[in-house]
Amino acid sequence: MFINGERVDAGDAATADVLNSATQEFLDTIPVATAEDVQRAVDAAQIGKRVWAATPVHERSRILTKCADAIDARREELAVSLSTEMGKIIREARGEIRVCAQIFRGFAEAANHHYGKTMTDYQIGTENDMIFTQREPLGVVACISPFNYPVELCSQKAAAALAAGNAVIIKPATDNPLTIMKIVELCLDCGVPGNVLQLVTGGGAVVGDMLVNSDGINAISLTGSTAVGKGIAKAGAETLKRIFLELGGNDPFIVFEDADMELAVADAVQGRVQNAGQTCCAPKRFLVQNSVKEEFIRRVIERLENLKLGSPLDEATDLGSLISPKAAREVKRQVEYTVEQGAKLLYGGSLYDESYFEPTVLDQVTPEMDVAYDMEIFGPVLPIIGFDTEEEAVRIANHTIFGLQAGVMSRDMKRVMRVASQLECGGVVINGSGNYRHTDQPFGGWKMSGIGREGISVTLDEMTQEKSYILKNILRA
Repeated sequence: MFINGERVDAGDAATADVLNSATQEFLDTIPVATAEDVQRAVDAAQIGKRVWAATPVHERSRILTKCADAIDARREELAVSLSTEMGKIIREARGEIRVCAQIFRGFAEAANHHYGKTMTDYQIGTENDMIFTQREPLGVVACISPFNYPVELCSQKAAAALAAGNAVIIKPATDNPLTIMKIVELCLDCGVPGNVLQLVTGGGAVVGDMLVNSDGINAISLTGSTAVGKGIAKAGAETLKRIFLELGGNDPFIVFEDADMELAVADAVQGRVQNAGQTCCAPKRFLVQNSVKEEFIRRVIERLENLKLGSPLDEATDLGSLISPKAAREVKRQVEYTVEQGAKLLYGGSLYDESYFEPTVLDQVTPEMDVAYDMEIFGPVLPIIGFDTEEEAVRIANHTIFGLQAGVMSRDMKRVMRVASQLECGGVVINGSGNYRHTDQPFGGWKMSGIGREGISVTLDEMTQEKSYILKNILRA
């Protein structure tokens, strides 16, 4: 772990194994932090937050830009590390490392131009006053990152918090923390002080709970499950922490009969099999107009049959493994449960080599089934739901507890925009799947998909507080 600038083991020397997700071979061990370890990090951050807040913006930005350059310089090494520990195919791993550097660089640039405001004297009696605002750091931000995009999503939190002047404590996913640990080490080597950026490994029951409940933590930024997010929101309320939650999704992908079918099929498959289906904003419910449903299914299966399954490190592989055998078994359970509810298994449906799951197509899915409402399948599974009218499509799409993103396919732009305006979600991709994220985009969901937004255009506001400075009677002669 990295606590107060030092590489340290757990206080009681406890460790956990990290395995190659695809082969289940042993890779390394990580410390399992004790409560005392976590407290040491929180205590160090109390000093670090003052040091970093007092560091000029241009200096913080210079250091973060240097971090971005260092990440870029070691992109291939970091990508191989990420692919090995997670099962993400190497082409996608390279893209994630590239985006990580872009995020660091983007927040550094944005912080240089993160302005306050000046008030007018429209209120009678304030003519001689001058009022302006300044954005100031929150203090200490705990970044709890997930396994599915461990580098990119941790960077969205940590780079933003650092650029805004906060101290940061990272709690990475226990399944695959190695690559983000290497990136933290790079950042420390590039000049981020050791009490400003720390990383603590271990289970959520100790590390996560302590961070959420600690008086020394001012904000929690989490990407994870809705169940975990709800627990953090409740616990964080005790100390009125800022809480930013990017949670689950059950995103609709709506295909009308006049859609470009080749594009619709290509985006449906790519959106669902990317990262082996382990993406929050991936399309997870495929709403297809009944007049073209059979054609859509046939062409989807044809495309799935041409995917190359295999080692994530093979340049030709299209679909890698899930994060763990446990995750693969859960996807199998969800598919079997959906079939028991009346869905028809048309393709795939099998688990193999412990952590791999075949791309799977389920037909005759109805809006009443769990998979169409609140059951998020984190794997390469395509449930197909037929509809007849535009109104029916909107109703089915919104019939879920989630609301992250959506995709709408049609050549009729008026209809596309009309439907998009009625969807209850944080973002809609027009003529593409909802599996899309621009680093500047305000990314986040409605309903049970989260609270707050992430993106270079918005997160600096989230990671700071606005203070008003009133110079009373400053203009009086």
